[in-house]
Amino acid sequence: MNLRKRAPEFVPVMEEGLRVYAIGDIHGRLDLLDRLLLKLEADHAARGPAERHIIFLGDLVDRGPDSAGVIERVRALCAADPNVHCLMGNHEEIMLRSLDGEDKALRLFCRVGGRETMISYGVTPEEYERLDYAEVTERLNAVVPASHRAFLAALKEIMVLGDYAFVHAGVRPGVSIADQKLSETRWIRDAFLEHRGLLEKVVVHGHTVADEAELLPHRIGIDTGAYQTDRLTALMLEGSQQEIFST
Repeated sequence: MNLRKRAPEFVPVMEEGLRVYAIGDIHGRLDLLDRLLLKLEADHAARGPAERHIIFLGDLVDRGPDSAGVIERVRALCAADPNVHCLMGNHEEIMLRSLDGEDKALRLFCRVGGRETMISYGVTPEEYERLDYAEVTERLNAVVPASHRAFLAALKEIMVLGDYAFVHAGVRPGVSIADQKLSETRWIRDAFLEHRGLLEKVVVHGHTVADEAELLPHRIGIDTGAYQTDRLTALMLEGSQQEIFST
């Protein structure tokens, strides 16, 4: 467990009675997700009563070995508990656009981990290497269950609880939370990461890999590159408390 103090002049607070666990980019690492969920379950049980929410920050898929398993696990959790939420990351957007046969998205999908995603759905490496882009769309539609596609298409974009906004990539500074564009909340980097002033809410995000969770006065980044570092990270928020958990 790793806890870093925030600046004393501003202490964000979660809504009273809520305990929120935000989980960073999983990228196909079902093994790490299951391990982290056990940690979070134990932590929740050890604390006093509270209404627990779990928020997945997106990028469930690509790069790691079991995107299909991650989608199914998160889909089942969301279906079983209305207090489990999942946001759409840029990799879910790419996958959905690839299923629709968009050429630009297909080319990107194949560059950023789509091969591993398709293999997790049962396409063999040898078969994948023989596919052209049109055939990738055809096979992707054949192997991805309708329940997975429907789940991804219905993912949330942004959530606000207490003094926090949860989003995949970040927000455009100077634009209200209500007016943020999806093309930015799923993709933004420099304009958000280089911003130093306070924002409308403290933004909890993934998308950009860092060696450790970044706890700053205006944003908290929890993407620690699970697919390559073996470290999946979560943030617990309750009252004015902030705690980091990693596998």
